[in-house]
Amino acid sequence: MARPLPQPARIYEVGGAVRDALLGRPGADRDHVVVGVTPETMLASGFRPVGRDFPVFLHPDTHEEYALARTERKHGRGYRGFEFFASPDVTLEEDLARRDLTINAMARGEDGKLVDPHGGERDLRAGVLRHVSAAFAEDPVRILRVARFAARFGFAIVPETMALMRRMVESGEADALVPERVWQELSRGLMEKNPSRMIAVLRECGALARILPEVDRLLERPGLAALLSRRLDCAASRGYALAVRFALLAPELSLEELAALAERINAPGDCRELARLAACERDEIRREDLDAESTLSLLERSDAFRRPERLDRLLEVAECDAPADSPESFAPRKALKRALDAARQVDAAKIARDNPGDIPGALRRARLVAIASLQPATGN
Repeated sequence: MARPLPQPARIYEVGGAVRDALLGRPGADRDHVVVGVTPETMLASGFRPVGRDFPVFLHPDTHEEYALARTERKHGRGYRGFEFFASPDVTLEEDLARRDLTINAMARGEDGKLVDPHGGERDLRAGVLRHVSAAFAEDPVRILRVARFAARFGFAIVPETMALMRRMVESGEADALVPERVWQELSRGLMEKNPSRMIAVLRECGALARILPEVDRLLERPGLAALLSRRLDCAASRGYALAVRFALLAPELSLEELAALAERINAPGDCRELARLAACERDEIRREDLDAESTLSLLERSDAFRRPERLDRLLEVAECDAPADSPESFAPRKALKRALDAARQVDAAKIARDNPGDIPGALRRARLVAIASLQPATGN
């Protein structure tokens, strides 16, 4: 159990929880800044250390994060090139000044009073994203965070901040981004309410050409930017999984380009697999005239008998990738699901007993018969 921190310790709630409370949104994880104490004081009060680069502690009862107020100094390129300084002399205002956006640079004291030295509440009301200071340019991850917050809230980016982001890209600062951080922010942005907004912001400031050059080149084609926006927002409106949204980024790419893209940002295996499958089957799965052989072959290639959920994800990609007038009634979805259900009803055990010398062939023939029996019902 935590013991009360001694005077002159002052505790403030900071960051996303303060922002989201002002917006009336469901609360983010609660983070705190502690002013006026040392790491030894935190330990003596029962807090558990978790930070390696700077003093961050977990409350022993609530497990919420409590960080000592700190300042930072840039000494190298990229987001890792920082030195952090935490001491009892660092003020709350100094701590808030190192944050990325004004809407994230607010705090609330234990008395409930809002501390807002950079106008974050004003910018929330105006619906804009504005950097706190020129120190924003020292951390390229902040470019990705701005794009992600734009996708979440739909806020506009003030011209000065967009100009600063462009200068960061032009100076090569964005080239220091590492795959893990790119994927962390990109994946979170894809899961926001309007993921297409993230892609648009990254393209506008030039960062998309650095982190996803294959996608950036695609969007130079007429109509592709609007198509990508519709795809991603379709998936978001239906609550589809991250792998589906990742696969919708660029199904026009070659398999080699997809592999290079996924490798550069260290995308997880399920995202890579679905993107590859969606690209391979893009034309086939749209057909409404598949015969029994083509249907069964598609089910086999998608591993639908062992992993039926994989077919579901593939169909969700195809649904959002369908022409603008058809996603709501994507015809192949029902036909393929019915075909899979019929083929899975085949009694594999009986076929194995009756055909011990050719079990795979006999099972496949039985599945073909089951799928073919549906053709009059599906109009094939």
